[in-house]
Amino acid sequence: MKRLCLLSLLALAACSKQDPAPEPVRPVLTAPVEALGTDQFGRFAGSIEARYQSDIGFRISGRIAQRLVDVGNEVKQGQLLAVLDPTDQQNRVRANQGDLARVEAQWINAQADARRQQALFDRGVGAQAQLDSAVANLKTAAASLDQAKAAVSQARDQLSYGELRADHDAIVNEWRAEAGQVISAGQVVAVLARPDVKEAVIDLPASLVERLPPGTEFKVEAQLAPQLQASATVREIAPQADPNTRTRRARLSLAQTPAGFRLGTPIQVSLSNATAPRLQVPLMALQEHNGEVRVWLADGAHNSVAPQPVQVLEKRDGMAIVQGPLKAGDRVVTAGLNSLKPGQTVKLDEGSAR
Repeated sequence: MKRLCLLSLLALAACSKQDPAPEPVRPVLTAPVEALGTDQFGRFAGSIEARYQSDIGFRISGRIAQRLVDVGNEVKQGQLLAVLDPTDQQNRVRANQGDLARVEAQWINAQADARRQQALFDRGVGAQAQLDSAVANLKTAAASLDQAKAAVSQARDQLSYGELRADHDAIVNEWRAEAGQVISAGQVVAVLARPDVKEAVIDLPASLVERLPPGTEFKVEAQLAPQLQASATVREIAPQADPNTRTRRARLSLAQTPAGFRLGTPIQVSLSNATAPRLQVPLMALQEHNGEVRVWLADGAHNSVAPQPVQVLEKRDGMAIVQGPLKAGDRVVTAGLNSLKPGQTVKLDEGSAR
């Protein structure tokens, strides 16, 4: 009996000395730490527009008789765009031509009378007063003749003003009057855009414009063809914000103008600025612990993890700009970090490697 009890005690002692069960390997997801050399301000929609464009209209009032071009047409310098009904101007020309003929006849008579009076005065049979009156009438007739000629020239100019012509090679960007419409002198009828110099036009938030650093780099790309890209610099920013949208219109000079950048092409503009190198990690990699923020750094060689405290500088678009004992290329845990322990053995998810 004593021998049986002794064997039982020895068996219990052997069981108590067995090693504890090993801790299971925990699978985790990781993401790389990325280095940032630029500061991104966002993407903004805009369009390609002509840097130079002119609002043109008739120099006289009248009714539009004919429109010869449409929006989007290319026109050459001097090309006829539209004409007014010329009836009133033609009548004015004829009336002034009649006045000119009458004044010319008066001037011819005044010349003849002045010659007669001069001849009589030279023979001593004419009076000085009559000669002076004839000379005065001749000068008056000459002045009236000049006035009548100027009136005819002005009437002909008015007739030519009834034709609207392009003052340079351009594209018809807008048309604001139709045939049959009565317009006033100087009223804008068409907007002509010069296609030789193009620029990118976007609307920026007023708050962003105020903190836009000098030397900001702009990247312009076509929305429908992202391979069409160009760099740009600020040429002009509207001094006041739009009262409705609180945005300010910015015009950017293009360093290059791809052939696909036609007038009206929709574009996207991204703004970036060179900065001191910084590190970026996913927001999911951050963990608060005892009042500080940390990340779990994964060691691929030993399949283990270790916590590293970091300072968060900025959060945006699901990412965090951090400062701490990290370097570009390190991997941090993004899923499963709440149950980790320092030095714990983990299984790094192969699908998370990039």
